[in-house]
Amino acid sequence: MQNTASNTPSKRPRIVIIGAGFGGLEAAKALRKADVDITVIDRTNHHLFQPLLYQVATAGLSPPSIAAPTRFLFRSQPNVTTLLGEVVDINASARCVVLENGEVVAYDHLIVASGATHSYFGNDQWAEHAPGLKTLEDAFNIRRRVLLAFEHAERESDEATRERWLTFAVIGAGPTGVEMAGTMAEIAKHTLAGEFRRIDSRRARVLLIEAGDRVLPAFPPSLSQRAEEQLVSLGVDVRTSHKVIHIDADGIRVDVKGVEQTIVCKTIVWAAGVAASPLGKLLARACSLDEASVDRTGRLKVEPDLTVLGHPEISVVGDLALAQSFEKSGEIKPVPCVSPSAKQMGRCAAKNILARMAGGKTDVFRYMDYGLLATIGRKSAVVDVVVPLFGHVRFSGLFAWLFWLFVHVYFLIGFRNRMIVLMDWAWAYGTFNRTARVVVGTEKFASKSERKL
Repeated sequence: MQNTASNTPSKRPRIVIIGAGFGGLEAAKALRKADVDITVIDRTNHHLFQPLLYQVATAGLSPPSIAAPTRFLFRSQPNVTTLLGEVVDINASARCVVLENGEVVAYDHLIVASGATHSYFGNDQWAEHAPGLKTLEDAFNIRRRVLLAFEHAERESDEATRERWLTFAVIGAGPTGVEMAGTMAEIAKHTLAGEFRRIDSRRARVLLIEAGDRVLPAFPPSLSQRAEEQLVSLGVDVRTSHKVIHIDADGIRVDVKGVEQTIVCKTIVWAAGVAASPLGKLLARACSLDEASVDRTGRLKVEPDLTVLGHPEISVVGDLALAQSFEKSGEIKPVPCVSPSAKQMGRCAAKNILARMAGGKTDVFRYMDYGLLATIGRKSAVVDVVVPLFGHVRFSGLFAWLFWLFVHVYFLIGFRNRMIVLMDWAWAYGTFNRTARVVVGTEKFASKSERKL
């Protein structure tokens, strides 16, 4: 194995951060004034604002609006070295990580913030027909499928086949699924209306399929009900208590209270399951932890200060951490897998590293719950926000949509990104046009003989 250049001898503590998502980014920023050498390793060259990824998938925003090069973000932080690479092994005893090309990066302190991926609940073959949404590549793939479905329908002479192309299914009614379904309905009803000559895009059907008994299950029932009403008003066919049991190129098979049904459709988006990065299991083995240290989704159990049992030099943050929040009241609450918790864990891990370096005590992690937001579509959203002294404040509709817009624009990285997103949204609001509808590559359309099969 080859040592990387970042391993040159240094008297300063070496901190390696795996992942440039919300948790990793916040950890590195929190250490900007520390007398340390930081190495940030990520498989991509950019930080992605995932809450707005569905906007890229539905042609509302272009990728640069929600992504920024990692090197650019750390250009003014000289204690950070950025490496584009994939960690394939962790040697906890030797305190080093191994990259895909054999390079070895040594550390004194390690922060693992590698995030999450899709989970098909043991049915990984479904991914071919129902892509999930976690990366820019996923967004490009989904955008291509959605837009080309209308092109296939325009070329199709058989009415039944045309209807299959004009039926879209989103599986999973969490925030991503709700946002995708609402936006896809708007595309069909408004954005594409009048652009085709053989089909009427407004006839497209958008189905939102959820195994549970309501949409947005993490929200209060009242907001779930309001969200469903807003989805229906947009033209989304909401189907709760529909458990998906099979997916193929022709559609979906669901179990509805013991009765199997088939939904014929050509375009499917998966928003139902999340699994932690494979590094969780790899790290558990490296630290000689038992199987119980990793839950069924791959998240790794951590100590109250976010470190790994028996390895105080290793911290785990974000979606990979099975963490608990230790409240001042003595109450212990599970930490949700959302971007605010990843940011807070990143800052906490960085603070604790500095405390250990100074020979002091580390702090337990306390999660500050700011609430939940989800947009349904144009002028429609639901908000459950926590206000100090007042507790939960819940509202929906136009004001909730404006609040959602303000929050997401505020947390975007960079002034330029905020301005671009605001201009794109203002244009879309006034014209119903979506500015990122270009797809590249050629598409094979079925021949007349193939259509008869």
